[in-house]
Amino acid sequence: MSFSEDFLWGGAIAANQAEGAYLEDGKGLSIADLLLGGDVKTPRTFCSKILRDRFYPSHMGIDFYHRYKEDIKLFAEMGFKCFRTSINWARIFPNGDEQEPNEAGLAFYDSLFDECRKYGIEPLVTLCHYEIPWEITKKYGGFYSRETIDLYVKYAKTCFKRYKDKVKYWITFNEINAGTIDKGRYNGVGLVEDEDLQRIEPIYKSDMIDIPQKRWEALHNEFVASARAVIEGHKINSDFIIGCMICHITWYPLTCDPLDELAAQKKDLMFNDFCGDVQVNGIYNPVGLAELKKEGINLSYITEEDKKILKAGKVDMYTFSYYMSNCISVDKDAEKIKGNLQGGVKNPYLKVSDWGWQIDPQGLKWTLLKIASRYPNIPLMIVENGFGAVDAVTKDGKIHDQYRIDYLKEHISAMKEAVEEGAPLIGYTSWGCIDLVSLGTGEFHKRYGFIYVDRHDDGSGNFSRMKKDSFYWYKKVISTNGENLE
Repeated sequence: MSFSEDFLWGGAIAANQAEGAYLEDGKGLSIADLLLGGDVKTPRTFCSKILRDRFYPSHMGIDFYHRYKEDIKLFAEMGFKCFRTSINWARIFPNGDEQEPNEAGLAFYDSLFDECRKYGIEPLVTLCHYEIPWEITKKYGGFYSRETIDLYVKYAKTCFKRYKDKVKYWITFNEINAGTIDKGRYNGVGLVEDEDLQRIEPIYKSDMIDIPQKRWEALHNEFVASARAVIEGHKINSDFIIGCMICHITWYPLTCDPLDELAAQKKDLMFNDFCGDVQVNGIYNPVGLAELKKEGINLSYITEEDKKILKAGKVDMYTFSYYMSNCISVDKDAEKIKGNLQGGVKNPYLKVSDWGWQIDPQGLKWTLLKIASRYPNIPLMIVENGFGAVDAVTKDGKIHDQYRIDYLKEHISAMKEAVEEGAPLIGYTSWGCIDLVSLGTGEFHKRYGFIYVDRHDDGSGNFSRMKKDSFYWYKKVISTNGENLE
């Protein structure tokens, strides 16, 4: 058999996209709570104040906060070995800088992890999944301030101590490499410039002001915060396995033109591997630093003390998301296509989803083998992979999502091939194992789950859960340890 007997099959969600209860039991606002919805053609909008009579998808999410026991029971029925979720920082420290944590928030996650343990499900917990407390963004400028490093480490230590006997697997920051691009200035590092803070009407999130120097400095502070959290976590429980999490978008040269190849190489380094090198190897890639200097970034913010911390706080595992691949070309007239966090050049050999994401199962194999070769002494885990689509409910209450099954089947097959060729993969958690709010568009219309949730973009729906065809398919996959994909 390709996969180890203790392979961690499961699914993944994020607190801000599922929990709801956005101000319940003492929770403060997070950056996710300020985002309104959009769609495939319209970017999400942001305003620094909650506006009346506007629909904020994260405020109720799928009501996981009140229905988690029902949902975890369904996950257990599928046979989950692992469940990836996040702790919403603003539930624990509502403003981010309180002296004492919010006990109600801590107690909620106690109960959530206990429920997982009841069914033999291993929690995989992300400490910061695009859920920075809003007050940290307003008061400190997000991770641009070095004070935020200390606030994050205090939060991480609070969680590590509280759940040290309930959670073994941790992730410090979700898709930390979002901070390498302008789209990551808000979700990734919590940066909002004063001009955008003072606006009274919503603006497209894609139009928010980006200052690259500040964004790269903020990303560096996240690296330091992550490394310090790893160091403290290992002191609290030496059995903790603490990982990074990279949004891996695989880049191919469109043609065999050497300039296309060089462009793809640079893109792969600066988007995918730059952050992985810091967190896994504990050092900045010198080619990456040279590129930043070329782009006009002053690197004086990287101190000698920081370098020591990065070296001492290397992660124990490499986790990543994979949904698609893109091509890149120096030809400015090459046809463009949309995608996760970043668009690219259209690959003529690939099909696309309704949201313009290119479907490339072999790209997952390529990615696994590349990462395994680049970081040969660390286990890998795929913590997001899934297919966003429109699901129709039949008159008799069925959801026939063969398109999702086909996508996952092909990707798990490619994953299996990579394992057989040496990739040290220890787990797989399909993204959005239950329908939730789409990060990119803020839609419920774009569904990922094995479980359908009756919730819609106009705010209607009774939150009831229904099993899709893929529910039964994934149950079979897990029960056969990935051997039966039919």
